[in-house]
Amino acid sequence: MANPNVLKMARELKKASTAHNAPIWAKLAEYALKPSSARRNINVKRIGQITKPGDVVVFPGKVLGTGSMPHDITLYSFAISARAIAKINESGGRVVTHTSIIQDNPTGRGVLLLG
Repeated sequence: MANPNVLKMARELKKASTAHNAPIWAKLAEYALKPSSARRNINVKRIGQITKPGDVVVFPGKVLGTGSMPHDITLYSFAISARAIAKINESGGRVVTHTSIIQDNPTGRGVLLLG
């Protein structure tokens, strides 16, 4: 049985994709509906290597707290460890919800989808 919160999130992402003609939100909804065993993990260190300061990043999996974040980013992921949140906040970044990332970037332009 699917998690009702995940189903609600997927519906909201699909609705935002249609309303703003933003395929990134539809792709994220597609990832959300996959089984959790098919999702990937990524470390904070790897995100720091891939991104630049000020990037808005979406990761459809779990973010783990190994390594350090060298700069500030705005991050949304399906799951995140407490250590990862602390490291992102310490670097001046922030962790957001799917609703706030859609409000801040309705068309998805400038959002980096990792995975």
